[in-house]
Amino acid sequence: QLQLVESGGGLVQPGGSLRLSCVASGFTFANYALGWARQVPGEGLEWVGNIYDDRTTYYADSVKGRFTISRDNAKKTLYLHLNSLKPEDTAVYYCATDLYPVIGIDPNDWDYWGQGTQVTVSS
Repeated sequence: QLQLVESGGGLVQPGGSLRLSCVASGFTFANYALGWARQVPGEGLEWVGNIYDDRTTYYADSVKGRFTISRDNAKKTLYLHLNSLKPEDTAVYYCATDLYPVIGIDPNDWDYWGQGTQVTVSS
């Protein structure tokens, strides 16, 4: 059974940093691309970034230069490093996969999701 479990969210001051983790099970993690998306209550999903099986990464303009996606295939874990956080980064962050080596930038097309982890940026 495919599972994605996020962790690492919390309350952080503006300008601070967090590292989110997404532990995968039930599929051959190294073979597939994964994505991160976020959602504010009452709003739609916002694409954050993707990492392909070959570790190529892509980022939304809103987070480029501040967020970094990485993966540890041995640990079957995806990471999202959040730096220089802003109040507008407050959201529930989700990891997801389509079980393909690449993944699109529309989270509404993604098939398999974790439960999400809350990130709150506030002083």
